[in-house]
Amino acid sequence: MLEFLDWACGLASTRDRLAELAYGFCRRLAADGTGYADLIINPKHWASWQGRTRELIEALDAGFTAAAQDGLPPVGLCVSLLRTQNSDEAVELVENLIAWRHPRVVALSVDGNEAAAGRTGPRFAEAFRRAAAAGLRRTVHAGELSGPEGVRDAVELLGADRIDHGVRAVEDDRVVALLAERGIPLGVCPTSNLTLKLYPSIEAHPIDRLRKAGVRVSVNIDDPSLLATNLPAEYELAAAAFGWSDEIMRDVARTSIDASFANADVKAHLKSALANWQS
Repeated sequence: MLEFLDWACGLASTRDRLAELAYGFCRRLAADGTGYADLIINPKHWASWQGRTRELIEALDAGFTAAAQDGLPPVGLCVSLLRTQNSDEAVELVENLIAWRHPRVVALSVDGNEAAAGRTGPRFAEAFRRAAAAGLRRTVHAGELSGPEGVRDAVELLGADRIDHGVRAVEDDRVVALLAERGIPLGVCPTSNLTLKLYPSIEAHPIDRLRKAGVRVSVNIDDPSLLATNLPAEYELAAAAFGWSDEIMRDVARTSIDASFANADVKAHLKSALANWQS
């Protein structure tokens, strides 16, 4: 999937095209009933924008700003490191984000193939420490292609506010307890996990076991166009497999709002709408 992502991102070579893509993303959010999104963007995937991360952010911001002016859902950018980068590159990116202080950027992230890159928590600890000190939120792709040790590193070394995926924490009761005790939410993407063959079926997926163990879980989508899914479909998949009631669905959705990096006004609006939701 990462190779396809590199290819697809490589097609966007102009500012206007990036703004158009950003606007289209907001249209898809509205069509799915999504009220806000933290969009993870890794500059390394965008071949035409190497060395121009600030311009990349500004081009996307133009599209998101136009979308918001037209009443479409707001978006925050989580700028991501690639796991194959070194510690100096990671610190350089963070120092740039701090210097630019672009209002669209809400968080630092790290992503990439965990299985291929091996343990990277120690390498990026300083970058994440600097991000935290500067007020940036932190989200970490972990516990999908890495095991529970990747989730523990995300918590203990990177100070993650949220973990994207994190499902393989279920393989270590101590890591499950760590997540539950610290209230660190997981952004779970069931279809992604099934496509990568982590689990043979949705019934074998651990999202409900994690929820029942006290871990804060939310339902999300990872590469929706590539995986041919959307947010309502992911909720329907989990609800049908685990017999989730409306109250459980509402609680999971509330977690997604709390775990997001949206501002307080957006969160209040979303929670008000959720309180009036009925299936």
